[in-house]
Order: sequence, then structure tokens, then C-alpha cells
Amino acid sequence: MISRRSLLTAAAATSAAALARPAIGQSTRVLRYVPQANLANPDPIWTTATVALLHGYMVWDTLYGIDAGLIGRPQMLEGADTSSDGLLWTMKLRDGLLWHDGEKVLSRDCIASIQRWGKRDGFGQRLLGQTAEMKVVDDRTFTIRLTKPFPVMPYALGANGCFIMPERIAKTDAFTQITEYVGSGPFRFLRDEWVSGASAAWAKNEKYVPRQEPASYFAGGKVVHFDRVEWKIMPDPATAAAALQRGEVDWWENPIADLLPLLRKAPGIKVEVLDPLGALGVLAVNHTQAPFDNPKLLQAILPALNQHDYLDAVLGDQQSLGQVAGFFIPGSPFASDVDMDKITGKRDVALAKKLVAESGYKGEPIVLMSPSDQPQLTAMAQVTDALFKSIGLNSQYTSMDWGTLVSRRASHAPSNAGGWNSFCTTWGGLNVSNPGAHFPLRGNGDGGWFGWPTDPQMEALRDKWFDAPDLPAQQAVCRDMQRLAFQHLPFFPTGQWFTPTAHSDKLSGFVKAGYMLFWGVQSA
Repeated sequence: MISRRSLLTAAAATSAAALARPAIGQSTRVLRYVPQANLANPDPIWTTATVALLHGYMVWDTLYGIDAGLIGRPQMLEGADTSSDGLLWTMKLRDGLLWHDGEKVLSRDCIASIQRWGKRDGFGQRLLGQTAEMKVVDDRTFTIRLTKPFPVMPYALGANGCFIMPERIAKTDAFTQITEYVGSGPFRFLRDEWVSGASAAWAKNEKYVPRQEPASYFAGGKVVHFDRVEWKIMPDPATAAAALQRGEVDWWENPIADLLPLLRKAPGIKVEVLDPLGALGVLAVNHTQAPFDNPKLLQAILPALNQHDYLDAVLGDQQSLGQVAGFFIPGSPFASDVDMDKITGKRDVALAKKLVAESGYKGEPIVLMSPSDQPQLTAMAQVTDALFKSIGLNSQYTSMDWGTLVSRRASHAPSNAGGWNSFCTTWGGLNVSNPGAHFPLRGNGDGGWFGWPTDPQMEALRDKWFDAPDLPAQQAVCRDMQRLAFQHLPFFPTGQWFTPTAHSDKLSGFVKAGYMLFWGVQSA
């Protein structure tokens, strides 16, 4: 029998012997990129899809940006002052900030953007809950008056996609998609060239003035060296690998593990890891619908869930790129070993089947959504399907493209009426490194991430983390949060892995961060 891995490698290698002139060698200075998925929705506030956030950092700028040390630094801001009691922040914009349409960026734009972002983001919700007033002082200056100190303000505004948009756009309801994509960032979105499922394009923003500092994570000078960036949607990994080898594209975001050995040997191609924290695999379940509204059933799954099965499926022979993980990403100061034996201990399928039978499960169909155009997530879904069936759950494996999955997972309808029960995804390590940003760990019901668990205890611990006076106190809270998470299971962690990116060896200047960033990149 010919294995999937052999087929992929053979297909990708078919044209490896005859490489064409790389796209970056053309005089038009076009960077051609293969993203991990289709850009189905370009609103990075409405959706948490990674491709939307990549797009967001190209089009919109942020008031702060975290650096490689995860410290918030002024980005759009010239600076900020804080009152001695920590309750009043006065923020002043850099001079000369312009929207893509030529209008000036104003204080009122910033306030409206913070308010929209704050309704969806974990840090933002906390900030708005502690805000008494946001007020325009003048065109470049505004204030945020708090009811209690919020010392993590620079991190909150600099690490979590608080994209500053024109007021008219930012006034769109946070739970409604925007339809206009005007920003002040280093690239302009060429909406007329966007064909969902096929391609998207951006042009260098000639009006953008980078900070006069080295680029570091989301901070510093965002210097653009290409006139255009073009995304080519290629769901088939063998096709993407062949295109990279032929020079038809310059950069492939996330080559699957099966093809890494081939790409490492291919002339003119470099494979490297750019994300310092990697990603956390997540098995999401819908807590608002049967059967996963039953806590006993969730607990029944845990003894059979084997993270190594997920790591094997995603990484293949590249096991050095992954490891087991708890509810906070390994490498974060808040990761701990509390109750990790529930993941790392001996797996017991027979026990899980027994617990399923005792849980009261009635054989309800479980709609397990799987994205056909994201190989990693497909592999995770296949492992999950096998897991569910092995312990007696009526898994209904349902394949669809990622854009459809992203839309469907927002539905609260029953699974037989367009809703869902489960899906697999990944979260960038930065986003699951601390309680403030950790959407899947929230217990705020309908105001939370897809799956919508309601857990007042978890929310109380999160509040305690924000109020903790120092790092040791914060770490103690996070140990309690992980202990509670293993009891209530807002989601199932399926491991941590680092996905290398592959690109032409003529490219350099990559900024290492939690997302692929397009400033700094240049060709030899």
C-alpha cells in the first residue's frame, strides 16, 4: 500500500529538478505567499482566524506593540503618561499618522477602536470593565480614566490585536463584520483583487512612516521592502510545495511535517521556525448543546485522549517539533505541571468507555467539523473522530472548507439545524500564554469563545490574576486555573508544536513573532 506521506512527497518532488526563476527576482518587487488558509473574512475583530490577524497587522496599526521580551512599547503613540494613582492614562499619537485614504488619524478613531476591540478581546473586556471614561483632549491626545489601576495597559493594547480603525468603521457592532478595510498600517488591502478561496493582494502604503527603531515582534520600525504582497490560496500541500520549488511562490506559511525533509533538501529553499512559542492544539466542544453540555461526558473523554496521537498525526517524523501541553502554552511563565498526569498518565480506553456509559450519554450524533483545506486541522479531526468512536460516541465527521467552518462555529443552533458539537483548531502560543488573552479558557458563556462554557469560578480566578501584585502571585493563580480546567474542561489541549515556515533562501529580515509578519522581509 502506498502511504499518504509517500504520495505527498512524490507529488511535491515531481518538478524539483527544474526550478524556475524565483518570483522575487522580478523587477516589480512582488512577494508571493501561501497562507495557512483562505482569507474568508478580513475582519480581525469579528473573527479569531489566524489569517485575519495576519491581514490585520498588515492593514492596521496598533497604539502599542510588544517587543521580543513581550513588553509593550509605543507604536502609534508618541508616548503616554500615567497618574500617580494609576487611574488616568494620557495618550498622545505620533505626528503625521494618516489613513490609507489620506485623512488624519485622530483621537476619536482610537477611542472607537478600543471600544469595539474591547467587546471581543479578553484583555479588552477587562479594560472596558474598569474604564470610567475615554475622552478626546485634542486631535492627537486622549485619556482613559479607570475605576481601578490597569498596569498591563501597554501589553493589552500591544499584544492582542487592538487594531486602530477609522471611527466610522470602528463604530460597527463588534459582533457584526466590517465591510471596509481602510487602515493606517504599512500595507493597503486591495479589496478589488480579493477573491475568497483563490487570492488576495496588498500594496505598500507609501504614506506610512515607520518608527526609527529596529523591528521587534509587533514593535519598532515596520519597514516594507516589497511593492506588493500576493496571497495564493493552495489547500493541497503537494501543490504548494511544488510551487515553492518552481519559484512560483516565495514563501509557504506552514508546510506539513511530511514534506519538511524534502523541502530541507531542495535547492534554493530554507526551512525555519519563526514563532518563539509555537501553537497549542485545541479540541473545542460546544457546551451549550447536547451531549457536551454534560460535564460527566466531558470527564469520560479525558482518560482516552492521547496527545501523542495528535502530535504523531500533525508532525509525523518531526517529533522534535512538539511536546505535551497543559492549558497554558509551555514556555510561558504561567505554564505548570498541576494535574498534568491526567494528560501524561497511562491512557485507558476501557475506563473511558465505562465512564461514557455511566454519564447518561444517549447516543446523540456529534457533529465533528473538519476543515478540508487545512491539513494539520484535518489530521487533528481524524484523530478526534477515531477517539470519539473508540469510546462509544456517535461521531459524525463533517468535512468543509475552513471559511465555512469559521462561519458555522459561530452558530448557536442545534447540530442538526446548522450548528455543531466539536472541531479542532490551534491557538498561537502568545494568545494562550496568560489568563488575560486566553480566550478558550474563559468561562463567560455567550460572551466568550466558540463553545461558550459558563464557569464563574474560572472567571473569578481570572479576576484574581489581574489583581495579583507580582509574578509569583500570578503563577499561583494560574496553577489554580489549570486545576479547575482539568475538572471542568472548557476545551481539551492536544499538545504544543512548532510549525516551521519554508521560503526562498533569497529572503531575509524576517521578524520573529507569533504571526507571520510582512515588514522587514527583503530579498537578496
